[in-house]
Parts: sequence; C-alpha cells; structure tokens
Amino acid sequence: MPTSTRGPVTTAERALAPDLARGLMLLLIVLSNAAFFLWSADYDGQYPAPTGPADSAVQFLQILVLDVRVYPLFAFLFGYGMTQLYRRQIAAGASERDATALLRRRSGWLLVFGFAHAALLLPSDVLGSYGVISFFLGWLFLRRTDKTLLTWSAVGTTLLALLLISGVVLAISTSGAPAESAPSSAAISGTGEENYLLAAVMRLAMWTVLVLLNTFGITAPVAMLLGIWAARRRILEEPHRHLPLLRRIAITGIALGWLGSLPAALDRIDVLPPVNELALMGMQWPTGLAGGIGYVALFGLLASRISPKAVVAISAVGKRSLSSYLTHSLLLGPVLAAWGLGLGAHLTSATMAAYAVGAWLVTVAAAHWLERRGIRGPAETALRRLVYRRPQ
Repeated sequence: MPTSTRGPVTTAERALAPDLARGLMLLLIVLSNAAFFLWSADYDGQYPAPTGPADSAVQFLQILVLDVRVYPLFAFLFGYGMTQLYRRQIAAGASERDATALLRRRSGWLLVFGFAHAALLLPSDVLGSYGVISFFLGWLFLRRTDKTLLTWSAVGTTLLALLLISGVVLAISTSGAPAESAPSSAAISGTGEENYLLAAVMRLAMWTVLVLLNTFGITAPVAMLLGIWAARRRILEEPHRHLPLLRRIAITGIALGWLGSLPAALDRIDVLPPVNELALMGMQWPTGLAGGIGYVALFGLLASRISPKAVVAISAVGKRSLSSYLTHSLLLGPVLAAWGLGLGAHLTSATMAAYAVGAWLVTVAAAHWLERRGIRGPAETALRRLVYRRPQ
C-alpha cells in the first residue's frame, strides 16, 4: 500500500555518536532512578542517612553529577532524534504535514508508554514528559528558523539565570538558619508500599507531577530546542567537524553544572553551615541545563576516543535505548521495591549504586548480543509498528 512517509532508519544509516551518547545516558539514568528504591533506610532529609564513608561519597557524587542533570541530557538527545526523524522524512519526499503528523503520533504513543511504565514499574518515568514536550515543541518550532530556536532558547536561559541569582541571594541571606528538609524520594514514590495497587496510585501521582514540572520547568524545553538546532548541523553525526565547539561546550557546561550543584553536595556532607533547601535548588536546578548539554558534548568527543569494542557495545544500548530503559525498570522495581522481592531494604546508597551499574551492564551485554545478530530491541519494534502503522 503506498505511503506518504518512509520507514524507520536502517542500521546502516545510524550515526555512532548519538547512539553512544544515549547508551552512556542510560547509565546516568539508572543510577539516578535506583535511589528511589532505598525505601527502608533511615532518611536524613531527602537522602538516606549515610552508613559510612562510601555512602557519603556516593551521595556527594550523585548530587554533584546526576541530580537535575539527567533530564536536560535526555531532552537534548530527544530533540536531536526528533529532528533527525523529521529531516529524514522530508528528504525521502514526505510533505511537512505528513512528517509532522508522524512525529505527533510518536509523541502520543510515548505518552502512552510513559503512563504504562509509571503505572506498572517506575514513578520517575521520562517518556511521558518528553512525549508531551515534543508534541508541542514539534508543532511550534520544528519548522521555524534557527534564529527563532536560539531566541527562545536565550529567553529560557535568561529565566534560568534569574532563578540562579535568586538562589544565590537566598542562600546568602539565610546562611546559618535551620534548613528545611524536603520529603524523601522513596516516601513519595511508592517503592516502600507492599500493596501493589496502592503503590501504583502513588507512582502515577508522582509521575503526573513530574510531567507537569518537566513540561513547564523551562530546562527540558530549552534543552530540546537546542537539540533541534544541533541536529540541523549534524553536530553529533559529524563530531570531527565540530571538535572545538564540542570541547568548549563540554568544559564550560560541565564546569557550570557542577559549580551549581556543589553547594548542595557540600551541604549533604555537612561541610557548609545549614542552607535553605529552596536556595540550594535555586542554584542546582538552573545549572542543570549547562551540565546536561556539557555531558552530551563530552559523549560526542568520546565517540572518537574510546576503544572500538567499547563503542560498539555501548552504542548498541543507544540503538535500543527504549528497550534498555524499560529493562532497567524491570531489574529495579520487581526486585527492589517492597511490593516485589523487597531487596532494596538491604541496600545502602553505595551498594544501590553498584546494583544500578550492574543493571546497566546487563543491558549492555544483551544489546550487544542483539546487535551481533541484527535484531532490534522489542520496545523499539513495538513503537515503530504503532508509529509507522505497518510491520517493520
């Protein structure tokens, strides 16, 4: 039957750097998500009370490197991939209307996948958020000029800068005052609830809040707009042509990202006097955009630096990022949550991080096995059938 859109990208058409970036991104995501499953720990504010130096070190690094940095990283790569799909459709002869309709259909199905993922397994799902954001940004910006993309990105960045300044001022003005503790992530995520249905309600409540926060929280939409701009220049497909730019972004972005989260990390290990929680977030959240995009640039540089075997294995995960992401949740929820085997009750921040790395390595091995046999990920196959409306 004739169709006005072409099929999905073939293996030969894929570029290495974007898939490598997605594969490494999934390691950061699973490390971040695993912290939700320390449901039986004694919490000291938002994080479990450390049981030793290893826990303190892991929590310090998680706040410095991961917290509020993974979402903009994911959003940038999502915008990048969305633009690749759109431009590939146009190059194959599809009309702008048909290509946009295809993207809207993809966004809608990602929202459905995200809802199911949160209802069944994980409250910190990102699929629903980026399904919503990509639906509106694709409609509003995908066919706009580069100048429009950069203008609105600058507007969002300015708002984040103002938030950062507010956080610094609040931190200085409230220095030494008793710090207000945020509720623990495990307490609101349902991981410590033995009743699976009640846990599902708690997961969906948290997921709904996260979708709204990510959609209207400036950082993710700006990261996605910058991803669209970068994809038009094929920065990740052709990193060798953009090495000076990638180096500048990696150094500047990661430095700003870590500098913004350093006060919160130091506060966690009691190096600083008590600091208002809102002030810490006011410094940490706005600089997450710089940190996330800095990571993308670093991954682009790594694509031409690390050994070929490691690149192939990790990029195989990136090619199957949706399947790998959902597999992580299968290795986390049923094994660690109270409604499952409940093994999270026996782990600390350090041992949970080790478990998360192990879960990522399982998906690396599985993706590499599928890659060698030319088999797509099952979730990617299902999504493509739904989006393209024909067998793949």
